[in-house]
Amino acid sequence: MVVWWHTTAMTLRRPLEFDHDDRRRIYEYVEEQGRVDPDEAQSECLPHDPGGFRHHVAILRRNGYLERTPEGDLQVAVDADEVAEEYDREDLSFSVRPARQADLTGIVGAMRQVVEDGSYIVAESVAQEVDHDQALLRHNELESRMFFVATVDDEVVGWVHIRSPELSKLAHTAELTLGVLEEYRDHGIGSHLLQRGLQWAASRGYEKVYQSLPATNQQAIAFLEDHGWSVEAVREDHYTIAGEYVDEAMLAVDL
Repeated sequence: MVVWWHTTAMTLRRPLEFDHDDRRRIYEYVEEQGRVDPDEAQSECLPHDPGGFRHHVAILRRNGYLERTPEGDLQVAVDADEVAEEYDREDLSFSVRPARQADLTGIVGAMRQVVEDGSYIVAESVAQEVDHDQALLRHNELESRMFFVATVDDEVVGWVHIRSPELSKLAHTAELTLGVLEEYRDHGIGSHLLQRGLQWAASRGYEKVYQSLPATNQQAIAFLEDHGWSVEAVREDHYTIAGEYVDEAMLAVDL
């Protein structure tokens, strides 16, 4: 059985603040591309001002908006206070850490394996969106998108994804998806990913986290209830899976 999770949460987030149009233009170009060579970004954003481009990039890096990859490319910066956590079990060692642009292929691949039976509709949509965008992390005036991954021998075996709209009327909400490859379940990976996602949410002002999933996914519901979640509502016939109407169970937990 495929086990998966979809969450909505309330949060406070650091807004994007640019005091120069060129800095905004550079950031938005890098964010749209996901990962880009600085020379390419300079030719696209400030083709006649290489010195100004370097100056603005330095300020964007100083302010925590952009960072350089080991290869020298530019990408959206991961929160500096988020670090890798290592777990050693008798039968398995794994890491849970913030995702980077280089993880995109591994995350999309893991998502597609988890959703291949068609029962994880939200994660399937996220996988298609990320694969289409070819950009993993987002933080702009429309949305924020953050990923953590679980890895075994540097291979992605699970993820937790948090997305929040930046529209003022919806800015207190977010969505979260989580999944673990079937062969790596029952090792605590899902619990650690869920914990990491909720810790990240709480540290940024989330007050309550909601989750919606097909009511037929009893294994996922039991997992969440074991972690302190409760069913708050049911929407009848919300999904159509394999030609059958399926109810949606809406769960929640206070942070």
